[in-house]
Amino acid sequence: MDNYLEDVAGIKECVQHPSKSVIIAHRNPDGDAIGSAIGLKLFLDSKGHTVSVVFPSEYPVAFEFLPHANEILITDIEPDEVSKVIKAADLIWCLDFNALDRIDKTGEMVNESKAGKILIDHHLDPEPFADLMISHTPASSTCELVFDVIAEGWGIDSITREVGTALMVGILTDTGSFSYAVSEVLFKKVSHLFVIGVDYLHLQDKIFNSMELKHVELLGHCLANRMEVYEDKQVGIIHLSKDDYKTFNIQRGDTEGIVNQLLRIKSVKIAVFVTEQPKIVKFSFRSKGDISVADICRNHFNGGGHKNAAGGYMHSSLKDALNKVKSVLLD
Repeated sequence: MDNYLEDVAGIKECVQHPSKSVIIAHRNPDGDAIGSAIGLKLFLDSKGHTVSVVFPSEYPVAFEFLPHANEILITDIEPDEVSKVIKAADLIWCLDFNALDRIDKTGEMVNESKAGKILIDHHLDPEPFADLMISHTPASSTCELVFDVIAEGWGIDSITREVGTALMVGILTDTGSFSYAVSEVLFKKVSHLFVIGVDYLHLQDKIFNSMELKHVELLGHCLANRMEVYEDKQVGIIHLSKDDYKTFNIQRGDTEGIVNQLLRIKSVKIAVFVTEQPKIVKFSFRSKGDISVADICRNHFNGGGHKNAAGGYMHSSLKDALNKVKSVLLD
């Protein structure tokens, strides 16, 4: 057994007795957050658990096709109901985040809860708030780790087509359709998902080919009016202002994937997407090859993440934030 799976025996013991489980993923949930949450819910349902899924904020509409997505509780919208299910929980599953501040007010509820807490995550430096932990930064995604937990604890045949479909969503999105964070081990797991009938092409179409007209118009605006490329430094930057958010009526998930467009440019090795939020400026970094944007975010932008995909923030004006990015990457 690999060392990162040493707590699987304890997790199996917890799952053996049907109980009330709450699955929580991070704020601004992405494909890995919702895929791992739905995949784990489907598995726990099959074991007789009563399962609620909670996100601090809304998920992108592109993932509404997943089963039970319409049942997810959103703390921003239903704080009283979220508080109720967390207080009643026997087990709390924390997926795709490494610290309680990543789930905002929901984290306060989790901290106060006496329920057993299980963390499954692939981000660096997890905080020690969980009773049992599956933490493995080389993993492509939290969905891959949920696959590992089920396969190690109950056998690979326990991963049904429905569970595998949800897990494939997170693997696809967190690897950029197998563009990064891949390994021989991951492809063996994906091969099994193919064998059990997961429809890869259907998921590709649902996730990546379901854009609305406004999304294409927003992307065109970003590339034509908000993109700066510094070929000599191998850096590309796109930014969006508060006015852009109003003009294009940008909602949850509308900016997903824009930063990756910069990496399609041959000369760009570091891509940065800068967005002006109501109270902060957020950064999304991507990189090619051996360049660690996690280090850049950790050292300069109050953030962190993975080697080739990381994020951060600043309490500043958009102008000052852009100047900071350029001073770090171009000087």
